Amino acid sequence: MELISGEKGFELVHDSGNWVLKKEIGFSPVEMLVASIGACGAYVYEKILTNSHIDFSIETVAISYERAEEKTAKPLSRVVIAFSIRVSDEAQGKAERALKLIGKNCPVMQSLDPAITVVENVIFV
Repeated sequence: MELISGEKGFELVHDSGNWVLKKEIGFSPVEMLVASIGACGAYVYEKILTNSHIDFSIETVAISYERAEEKTAKPLSRVVIAFSIRVSDEAQGKAERALKLIGKNCPVMQSLDPAITVVENVIFV
């Protein structure tokens, strides 16, 4: 991976087009980190559900976050991931219990400062 200094700010070089990492234009570096946490969690959750032989479809993944405003750099303090999924009524309990395996198997979450709380929720649609 490579970052270059472009006309609009730092850009993450990508074959399909560079990503500008500046909040006013695209996503800020903090937002990219939050998106990475959510995407990794979603991929891990898909794998867990598949390996558990649960028939499902993930409709959306909503991610919100809070920052520690009292600290100078205002680092992340909390990330909440809400998975909206379709699953049979019979499999809902199993799908809910599978949430606890996400953090243990997500390399992005495992790389975070332990002070950052990640909460996973499931919404059945």
